[in-house]
Formats: sequence, structure tokens, C-alpha cells
Amino acid sequence: MALLRALIEPCDKAWDLLLPYVEFAYNKAPGKATSLSLVKVVCKIEQLSPLDLTERPLDQKPSTDAIAMVEEIQKIHELVRSKIEKTNVPYEAQANKHKKRKVF
Repeated sequence: MALLRALIEPCDKAWDLLLPYVEFAYNKAPGKATSLSLVKVVCKIEQLSPLDLTERPLDQKPSTDAIAMVEEIQKIHELVRSKIEKTNVPYEAQANKHKKRKVF
């Protein structure tokens, strides 16, 4: 939201034209907890940028093996889950610092 606000101020009349650029930047930026972009987490691939549209040599082209792709997506999701859990530990400790445990 801050990115959109910062970009809209100079040209508040044409803010709707900036939305695709803001969405692209938001989806491509790595998250604080996971250090992975949203597109990488959901689709297993990095979001393409204009430089990615250049032709690659044949030995660098991605494989279309479905089983390997599913396994890689599962590994990425497990990595994201563990990173989020690790990142939440200090927040949980801070939030529970003044709570008293109740035993019934």
C-alpha cells in the first residue's frame, strides 16, 4: 500500500495506469518472513521480467517433468512453512510475555 501511495502522489490523476507496475513489483518482491516472492511460493517459478524474455540456450531451458515439479513445489511450501514458523517465534514470545498460564 505504501508503494502505491508513493507512486500516486506525483500523478494522482493517472493512478489507475500505475496499478500493473505496482502489482508486478509487489509480486516480485521477496517476503520478509520467507525471503521468497509470492509467485515463487505459489507457482514455483520466479515472475518473469522483460530480461527473462531473451532466448536461453537449450541446456538452460526448464524441464516439463510434472512429478519433479510437484516435488519441488512441495519442498518450497515446506521451506516457506518452516521459515514462517521460525519468524513467528520472537513475535509469539513478545505477545505472551505478560500472559499468565491458567490451569483448570
